[in-house]
Amino acid sequence: MGASKAETKKLRAIKSILISQPKPERSPYFDLGSKYGLQIDFRPFIHVEPVSEREFRKTRIRPDEYSAVIFTSRNGIEHFFRMCEDMRIKMPQSTKYFCLSSAVSNYLQKFIIYRKRKVFVGKKTINDLAPYLLKHKSKEKFLLPCSNLGSKPVVEFLTKEEFDFNEAMMYRTVSSDLSDLADITYDVLVFFSPLGIKSLYENFPKFKQNETRIAVFGNSTSRAVEERGLTINILAPTPETPSMTMALEKYIQEANK
Repeated sequence: MGASKAETKKLRAIKSILISQPKPERSPYFDLGSKYGLQIDFRPFIHVEPVSEREFRKTRIRPDEYSAVIFTSRNGIEHFFRMCEDMRIKMPQSTKYFCLSSAVSNYLQKFIIYRKRKVFVGKKTINDLAPYLLKHKSKEKFLLPCSNLGSKPVVEFLTKEEFDFNEAMMYRTVSSDLSDLADITYDVLVFFSPLGIKSLYENFPKFKQNETRIAVFGNSTSRAVEERGLTINILAPTPETPSMTMALEKYIQEANK
């Protein structure tokens, strides 16, 4: 979302940006920083912690008692096979794996030999995967590895269709410690999920926006920002700026005149 003409008159120039994600090896943010002489830092506001084998055993769930596993993310895959290893469980070759997307199924290849397994892949959502799941509904017992946040759309579908399934919390998504940023200010903070906003306030309960510009990606993140009474200055995706870097650049062009 670019600035209005009225807002442009009072915009302060952008010199520093904090991206609330891990630093990538390559990114268009690097080009943006070079082009406009900006300080762009990366810092994950959230991170994943494993559930211990000891804690998981209290659920009395044994992965090898399930004939099918549904994976919604790479984290789900990683922590499922970590837990199997910790519990000294080897999943049988007959196990069926249902992956929400090709990105998820590609990651699965790190842990199993594809040609010896039955893998079903959706395009993006549970609705894409539904035909494969429904075909095997009556024959299989399903396990859904997840985090403390769960996987609401998948659980709703499985419950509605009366699948024989269990959720298995194997990892947690939690706020990172940002205390070292207490005395550091940035012109722009960039958020990609409501969890990033939650982490901001868990670390800095008295956070005030003041002159800081807030950039957000997605509707759910926007709602989380507005619920905190913050002002959204930069928004993506939009028809004009489908990516966050494009949205930032448009705003910077107006602010740094």
